[in-house]
Amino acid sequence: MHSVADDLRQEQRERIARMTPAERFALSERLGEEGLAEFMSANGLDRADALKAIRRSRRIGRKPSRCFDEGR
Repeated sequence: MHSVADDLRQEQRERIARMTPAERFALSERLGEEGLAEFMSANGLDRADALKAIRRSRRIGRKPSRCFDEGR
């Protein structure tokens, strides 16, 4: 038995499969920018501060490494 969600996921997979690699890359870039814009809006941050916050959150629980902190 198929649900509406199953049908939508299948349609999305088929639509993406028909895209060229360049179109897929453009889609991923657009979705990333939209996500960043939402994060900025939700947290009242500018682009640079939002990117810093995301980078910091990715390091939580990881062993610190000087090579990743140099130059950033």
